[in-house]
Amino acid sequence: MTRNIKNPSLVQSLIPIAFLILLLTLNVKYFGDDTLSGSNQIALMLAATVAGLIASGLGHNWLDVRATVVKSIGSAMPSILILFLIGSLAGTWMISGVVPMLIYYGLQILHPVIFLFAAVVICAIISLATGSSWSTVATIGIALLGIGTTLGFKEGVVAGAIISGAYFGDKMSPLSDTTNLAPAMAGTDLFTHIRYMALTTGPTIIITLIIFLIMGFTFDPGPNSANIEVVLEAIDNKFNVTPWLLLVPAFLIFIIIKKVPPLPALVAGTLAGAMFAVIFQPDVIKEVANVSGGYLKQSYISVMKTMFGPVSVTTDHAAVNELLSTRGMAGMLNTIWLIVTAMVFGGVMEGAGMLLRITQTIMKVVHNAGSLVAATAGTCLFFNTTASDQYLAIVVPGRMFAKTYRDMGYKPELLSRTLEDSGTVTSVLIPWNTCGATQSGVLGVSTFAYLPYAFFNLISPLMTIFMAAFNIKIRRIKEGDDTEFTYNEDDRRDI
Repeated sequence: MTRNIKNPSLVQSLIPIAFLILLLTLNVKYFGDDTLSGSNQIALMLAATVAGLIASGLGHNWLDVRATVVKSIGSAMPSILILFLIGSLAGTWMISGVVPMLIYYGLQILHPVIFLFAAVVICAIISLATGSSWSTVATIGIALLGIGTTLGFKEGVVAGAIISGAYFGDKMSPLSDTTNLAPAMAGTDLFTHIRYMALTTGPTIIITLIIFLIMGFTFDPGPNSANIEVVLEAIDNKFNVTPWLLLVPAFLIFIIIKKVPPLPALVAGTLAGAMFAVIFQPDVIKEVANVSGGYLKQSYISVMKTMFGPVSVTTDHAAVNELLSTRGMAGMLNTIWLIVTAMVFGGVMEGAGMLLRITQTIMKVVHNAGSLVAATAGTCLFFNTTASDQYLAIVVPGRMFAKTYRDMGYKPELLSRTLEDSGTVTSVLIPWNTCGATQSGVLGVSTFAYLPYAFFNLISPLMTIFMAAFNIKIRRIKEGDDTEFTYNEDDRRDI
């Protein structure tokens, strides 16, 4: 039997989004920072239900819509697996003394005046070298958060600096999957894309660094010098702090630079942390294991516990105990729950044709470079919000706009730059996006807390629109230029 499927109207397509926004607003009002514990997940499921009812009214078969939902969830599986491994890595790096060691040395080296500036630079360098904002935030980012809060900075401010630096490096690194995906979607080559992207990314990171430097100079640390001494003493009494522990993060950075895929790289980093814990931290091993018996048995139990569940190394100071706690794989479950429900919502919206209907409407306002880039940036943000995945926020707008850019006489690097300036960096600002949920879960800081301070991510889409609106360095196709579209599905790096 042939079903009569109708195309959704713009109003019908916007109803689930409006309903979701209403529920998310109520969640923030009534649940505050605890929205990731379940309220946002339920909101996404209820919004998906509304979209499903509309899809049914349009004549869509539920099994077809469900197939799109399953495919959407499947696309998020690499991110979910990485999240699990990040949880285990954070655990072994804590009991091995790697994270406490980074906090210990960082508190002695980084002055409050330059801390935020330095946090951006450090994360930018590591992310540029590894091509991974996720690995950067999950390793050095956690240590910097501990240093910053000990110095007296608000968690949101420190997280904003960490994310700003990490996403700058991710965006500009030739090793990054999104940096490779964007030019592939637009039909240009990687290094043309990176060079052209520097025209907008350079001013954006400079403005970001200036803002954080000003914040550092105007920051009043107050009595925090006493807190610093307490933290240093507690770490020194609890852990064997030695520069040898630097070999663990150095090893992880090295293998990522050597293009080892993220999953095996994180496994290797986790096991390295476990090995160094057994070698350098016998007292911590015994405390975490909390069982009698030989050291081999205690080592096995403590490593397993930190990999799968919450563990806290206790001292005489409650504030220090928070720094020395980790949640393991189990601590990632709320974030994974959020990602799955977001993929359900995005899958129903896509299966019912609602996402396509909204983007077709956006295309009607395109007339020049400024409006074209603004429409692309808005579409990327829209897909980050609705489809909840940064890859879709690059792939779908890339496919949509590639021909339009060529037909209007603009080179493909203008499109690829816009995709990264808007799709890559805004993903972390959406609480239910895979990136926003991940970074919030890893750092333990709500998305809304760090969003106002993620200056690089906020300024990037505005900068790319500004450059296009004022026709600054906009590249146009000249006679004889090769603008053939060259996207291949294999261009997305294996995870």
